[in-house]
Amino acid sequence: MAGGKIRKARHQQQHLQGGIPFEKSKGQHILKNPMLVETIVQKAGIKPTDVVLEIGPGTGNLTKKLLEVSKSVVAIELDPRMVLELNRRFQGTPYSNRLKVIQGDILKSELPYFDICVANIPYQISSPLTFKLLSHHSVFRCAVIMFQREFAMRLVANPGDNLYCRLSVNTQLLARVSHLLKVGRNNFKPPPKVDSSVVRIEPRRPLPPVSFKEWDGLIRLCFNRKNKTLGSIFKQKSVLSLLEKNYKTMQALQQAQNGQMEEEKASTDDLAVLADMIEDLSMDSYGVKDEDEMDVEEDDMMGGGSEKSDFKEMIMGILKQGDFAEKRASKLTQVDFLYLLSLFKKAGIHFA
Repeated sequence: MAGGKIRKARHQQQHLQGGIPFEKSKGQHILKNPMLVETIVQKAGIKPTDVVLEIGPGTGNLTKKLLEVSKSVVAIELDPRMVLELNRRFQGTPYSNRLKVIQGDILKSELPYFDICVANIPYQISSPLTFKLLSHHSVFRCAVIMFQREFAMRLVANPGDNLYCRLSVNTQLLARVSHLLKVGRNNFKPPPKVDSSVVRIEPRRPLPPVSFKEWDGLIRLCFNRKNKTLGSIFKQKSVLSLLEKNYKTMQALQQAQNGQMEEEKASTDDLAVLADMIEDLSMDSYGVKDEDEMDVEEDDMMGGGSEKSDFKEMIMGILKQGDFAEKRASKLTQVDFLYLLSLFKKAGIHFA
């Protein structure tokens, strides 16, 4: 019994820094390799005039390096124990008046002004945090973030890559994403179960002129079965029924407004759509689905009839017009998807 208590105490001691036990449930894995911290800061390209946003600073190992090269650091930390530790660590130092520590949940907090974001984040908030940053109204130069390696590789995946998915396409529509370095799990205390990667995310300015509601509707549909041809996907009964319903709704709306529909534009208001979608942007929802996970209902429309057959031919005609019928989402580029969306829009077909 005594031996068990000793082992437990030793195990807990491994998770202590400054007397604070790390909580894995909160994703608290502190970078312990000083050379790695230095490398991350160097690759971030921070200027002496920059305000840096740090998310989940923990005990401040990365924070100290950020303070050394920036104008100031705004750190947002959920754990009140870590907030106290941070303030204690820098109290009475030349950095104290250049560090602002905010206690709160980053996903529920209003983002402050910043030029660059540098963060080692809890992996469970990777997706919603990425899109929260990209939906931020104020312009910032870039974000350099440590992610779980598989998530990071999905962010940077290219058409044809095995990990190319909805996450890849949606992120790359809004930002240029590049992989900076791989980080082994032994660089953390306590070590996580997986390796990590540091990624650079640079928001696109100006944003592409596209309705994000329509865009996400199309991308979600295409990547539901990313290795099926688009012709096969758009022949599904459920897909045709949904598109036909949207088509008739928009036709009725156009008639009611005498054809005076407002042109859709990408704007800061449209970006609110991304914020609304955050709760759906989880790691699982961006996973690669098994080809046999569900059956594709092709060809026969419910109830038959020439009207439904005509609508189906209309959809197939749009796909053939852009030479998309035999192509797969897993191989299509941003330009391809934008072109496909424009063809549907010209025909009055909507995805939202």
